[in-house]
Amino acid sequence: MGGLGVGWKLHNGGRPPEPGAVVAPDERLSWGRTIGLGAQHVVAMFGASFVAPVLMGLNPNLAIMMSGVATILFLLWTRGTIPSYLGNSLSFVGAAATIRLQGGGTAQVTGALLVTGAALALAGFAVRALGAQVVHAVLPPVVTGAVVMLIGFNLAPVTAGTYWPQDQWTALATMLATGFALVALRGFWSRIAIFLGLVFGYLLSWILDRVLGKIHSVDGSGKTTDHWRLDLSAVRHADWIGLPQFHAPAFDLSAILVALPVLIALIAENTGHVKAVSEMTGADLDGQMGNAIAADGVGTVVSTAVGGGATTTYAENIGVMAATRVYSTAAYWAAAGFALLFGLCPKFGAVVAAIPGGVLGGITVVLYGMIGLLGAQIWIRNQVDLTNPVNLVPCAAGIIIGAGNVTMHITKNFTLGGIALGTLVTLTGYHTLRACAPAHLREPSPRPTPADDPRVGG
Repeated sequence: MGGLGVGWKLHNGGRPPEPGAVVAPDERLSWGRTIGLGAQHVVAMFGASFVAPVLMGLNPNLAIMMSGVATILFLLWTRGTIPSYLGNSLSFVGAAATIRLQGGGTAQVTGALLVTGAALALAGFAVRALGAQVVHAVLPPVVTGAVVMLIGFNLAPVTAGTYWPQDQWTALATMLATGFALVALRGFWSRIAIFLGLVFGYLLSWILDRVLGKIHSVDGSGKTTDHWRLDLSAVRHADWIGLPQFHAPAFDLSAILVALPVLIALIAENTGHVKAVSEMTGADLDGQMGNAIAADGVGTVVSTAVGGGATTTYAENIGVMAATRVYSTAAYWAAAGFALLFGLCPKFGAVVAAIPGGVLGGITVVLYGMIGLLGAQIWIRNQVDLTNPVNLVPCAAGIIIGAGNVTMHITKNFTLGGIALGTLVTLTGYHTLRACAPAHLREPSPRPTPADDPRVGG
């Protein structure tokens, strides 16, 4: 079983690690401690991982359950060399919103995610065959930073037009509480600040319903009515144990074209996470980068094939490893097991699905902005020179196109806009201008450093 990465050596004879000791990926603690650490990984990824399917209109039970399945596939595919959890990706939230605005349903959303996952798997195979340097050549930091930024900022109208108006005061309070948790809390608690903000808004909505009664505002369907902020009627009728609702994806070309640009963010994200794990463990994982990208793509295909969400490696769990210095993949097997159990509890899914729109407004105004600014973080960490017009022009144009949802009508029945058009302009514009530019403007962009960690969707 060692060839599958599940033949762990017992660290320190089953006793607690010595102060400062490192637990390697192929080692494990006692099973009790391993299971406890797995539970900690679940809590760390939980805040963002269950927000993603809610924002995309997917079944949270199914999405969490399939994230556990995808994690197991990832650990087997990489043979236990890369300790990571595949949570639900937030990178696709903007694409999902655009697909729904175009008239697509849940099946079209998951179909577009599936195709993107398949493309990610193919990209992983290409990286494995050609080497990690191909990522840096095709997707330099100037491009990945701009794409991550336009993906985040493209989401601004969703917050402003859909969530915030449902309950502006709860949204404001939730935003402030989330910001406080991110800044004032320390260690593990700061890593689950988004989750704590959601809990705060959830409880606040319940209290306001008890004290002030129904609110007169737009609801989730966009109609102005008198309604409860927190409607728990579905929770009361949900079973404690049961399978989530599976559904088949549907494939629509316009929806697929909206989602495909997220591929760039996912490749950058996986690359950054592999480098971060490599830096922490002291192992050279460049040779495994293609496998990691391919495994993430395969996990997404398997998840979305039954109606789940797209997956991605999660920085929150990398943070837990950095804090504990325990890199054992056995803990991730335990975390995946917990995720499978959550998926078998419909009542849990009903509680998640009941999150009030105003609470999501407060969370997303922070979260979407953070996703966008992670693009700027990629630029800063890689010392991207934005005074160089080769870098500046395609980034400036692509970001405005993405954020403003600019649309090109190619034919009567085919349009290209928003994230897809912004990504295309940034990617092709950069390489075209660089090819045409004089020598002094064609200096190569700095390569990503091990500290580069573009955490979109986790």
